[in-house]
Amino acid sequence: MNIALSVNALLQAGLSHPLFLPAVIILATFILEDATTILVGVWAATGNLSPETALLSLYIGIVLGDFGLYASGRLASMPRWGARIARHDRLLPFREWLENRLVLATFTVRFLPGLRLPAYTATGFFGMPFRRFALTVMLATAIWTTGLFAAAYFFGAATADLLGSWRWPLCLIPIAMLFLIGRWSRRSVARAHARS
Repeated sequence: MNIALSVNALLQAGLSHPLFLPAVIILATFILEDATTILVGVWAATGNLSPETALLSLYIGIVLGDFGLYASGRLASMPRWGARIARHDRLLPFREWLENRLVLATFTVRFLPGLRLPAYTATGFFGMPFRRFALTVMLATAIWTTGLFAAAYFFGAATADLLGSWRWPLCLIPIAMLFLIGRWSRRSVARAHARS
């Protein structure tokens, strides 16, 4: 939760410098993208920034972050020891599974907080085709981010008069829920992996 508050403080600082706000939004997505999307959606509803600028900044930041995860996986597989691990026989079933379901896996992971880091890094580590990965990431980001932003935007617009400044603490509820879903997703995957 402290991370969400840090993102909130970063975005607040960006509001005082409107020329830098898109860059601040992009940087904030590198820290916590779903929380940033919710906070920026509520802010856009207040009229402090245009929804178009907000969404474009969110798209750029999230897609660049996902490309960065792919690139870090790719870089980890480049040294001799990394390449040996990536091609090891024990990982062959996972590598083949990912290769056969790259688009589905990449798309699905976008909607499961907490799994993007390991999944997108593994995609780069195993050298999956970047073009298919990139196109899938852009499509999934457009759908997920637009939906999450729209929900936050309409929440912010509908509650501006009713809740006033109380809507900011209420924004933390869906952020906390996304955090808990992410932890549950990671634990479920770890338990399934331990069983197999």
